[in-house]
Amino acid sequence: MKEIRAIVRPNRLQRLRDALRAIPNFPGVTIFKAEGFTAPAAVNKRTVKDELTDFTHKLMVCVLVNNDMVEPIRNAIIEACYTGQIGDGLVWVIDIASIHRIRDQQSLS
Repeated sequence: MKEIRAIVRPNRLQRLRDALRAIPNFPGVTIFKAEGFTAPAAVNKRTVKDELTDFTHKLMVCVLVNNDMVEPIRNAIIEACYTGQIGDGLVWVIDIASIHRIRDQQSLS
């Protein structure tokens, strides 16, 4: 199993939700509120205001999936959240050693 994580713009959440729900057998998603800033080298001109308020609101998206679902879900996240602007976000995939559902104590990995 894998965990797909992404940092995305909050204003892309509805598009992302629609894209993920359109994937057959989509297992579900967890969303966390997050804050972050772009690497200073990516920003050409910074003002004092930028230095004081450089954290922007983001969302962290987490999805646990079987290996065969990684590519369609990763692609859906990228397509739904792309604007072409600095700060669109990141997507990464993590190997999961084991998963246990609390409700019925079943091992899912």
